Amino acid sequence: MRNVLVTVAAVAALGAASAPVASAAPAVPAATRNPSTVKAAAYNQARSILANAGSKTAAKSHPVHGKPDVPVSYGTSLLASARDEFRAADKNLPPKDKKSDMSIAHYNAIHSAAKTMGIDRW
Repeated sequence: MRNVLVTVAAVAALGAASAPVASAAPAVPAATRNPSTVKAAAYNQARSILANAGSKTAAKSHPVHGKPDVPVSYGTSLLASARDEFRAADKNLPPKDKKSDMSIAHYNAIHSAAKTMGIDRW
């Protein structure tokens, strides 16, 4: 009986020790990874979406021409700048009219621009 208890305890300890190793590195879904580049046409379209939504930063940025694509950092920077600009402009709106600290229209514009470029994180 004693040997059975020792064996059960040893197996339980081994199982507990190996469990954190199996779950220590959570998999990152492919959908949350940004591409390494963005097509110039997609960047220009996203820029227009944000400018039409009222982003002065996007309106001042220059459209990409003469290149088939641009680094993803161009797109993430454009999105982050517009996000910060929209949040500052919408800070006095009532909470019921906001999503992610900006107006729902601005939120939708940011996400539409991001989707156009294939960017998930900015």
